Amino acid sequence: MRTIGKAEVQKDVKSSDPDRLQKLGDYFASVNRYEKAESCYQKAIEIDPENPLVYVGLADIALVRGDRERAERYLDNALELDPECSAAYAQMAKLARKTGNYPLAFDAYLRCLKLDTDNLNALLGLFQVSCQMGSFAKVTFYLEQYLNSHPDDTSVMFCLGALYKKDNRLLSAQQILNSLLKLDPGNQDAKNLLEEIEHNIFQKLS
Repeated sequence: MRTIGKAEVQKDVKSSDPDRLQKLGDYFASVNRYEKAESCYQKAIEIDPENPLVYVGLADIALVRGDRERAERYLDNALELDPECSAAYAQMAKLARKTGNYPLAFDAYLRCLKLDTDNLNALLGLFQVSCQMGSFAKVTFYLEQYLNSHPDDTSVMFCLGALYKKDNRLLSAQQILNSLLKLDPGNQDAKNLLEEIEHNIFQKLS
């Protein structure tokens, strides 16, 4: 995210444009300045109470503060305004993970990705929840879809290589990890996983 200058911040804080205020709130939240973020979101609501992304931002702040009930209410507001708000589903998944409700987190991440296939945070969140649940069938599809449009994303390549190994698709795992190491030769985790996979391939052939 680009750095916002002091003059630009002051101008935007006084803005009467709810979209600018919402984006400024997102910026403050991203640098952990939650009181300023909340102030921007509240000003945005006063001008336009029907922007679902403002409520998603407020839900994130509530979750940071440990107020899960308020976070849930804000997300309900967001989804009432826009039932296809991908950001709301991503935040819902984050909330569900905090409470240990992994099936709900899994479903929320899936709904987010159906609406926004480029959401890397949701994609990696889905992978992590799948590891906790031991359920990987749907994750592979979304990882492959993401790599179709982002072929150089080494973090997703590594996740996909690990899933191929788990599915016993050893040659596919070997291929994608070799591609990863061409992009990132110093990736020790990928080297270790590739060594393990090639050992398994050798055992199957011998």
